[in-house]
Amino acid sequence: MSFDRYVAICNPLRYTTILSNARMAKLGLVGLVRAVLFMLPLPLTLSRLPYCDNRIIPCTHCEHVLVAMISRGDITFNRTYSLVIPLVLMGSDLMLIVLSYGLIIRAVFRISSKGAHQKAFSTCTAHICVMLMSYISIFFISLTHRFSEGIAPHAPIILANLYLLIPPILNPIIYGVKTQELRDKVGKYICQRPLTFN
Repeated sequence: MSFDRYVAICNPLRYTTILSNARMAKLGLVGLVRAVLFMLPLPLTLSRLPYCDNRIIPCTHCEHVLVAMISRGDITFNRTYSLVIPLVLMGSDLMLIVLSYGLIIRAVFRISSKGAHQKAFSTCTAHICVMLMSYISIFFISLTHRFSEGIAPHAPIILANLYLLIPPILNPIIYGVKTQELRDKVGKYICQRPLTFN
């Protein structure tokens, strides 16, 4: 999203040539390869662990650390890998996002029109809110599962479920608040008088 915003604000006339279908497919392929390379060791290390008869995961969805915790083997590598990799991936993503938005802000300040400043910042604000919401929540979920000693057993489960529910619910709301047409339609719908039947 930040690369898309960078191109849209800094090179709007070349947007379709820079973000062509072929280039977007290559970026998608890079993302897929990165995900496979970093996530493939997780199930491979889990398959080598010895498990006892109790195979009930104490959560509503299957996460690597939770599956490792029900094994009888040494899960030091699993705990370390599943803590370091999200930090490395999120750290690299956040560095690229900060770089992209830094370039956007520099380009926006070079524009003399105040209306253009406001429009650019308005567009970027929604993206930044969505990214912060996603990254902060996944960071806390990741830490909660690893350091859950002394916490009520249902707290990590509730937090994990909230992570799976809240970002998808809030994404359209965050983007919708910025859209004038949607605000007008919602306002009309809310302010509409209820029908009376005779």
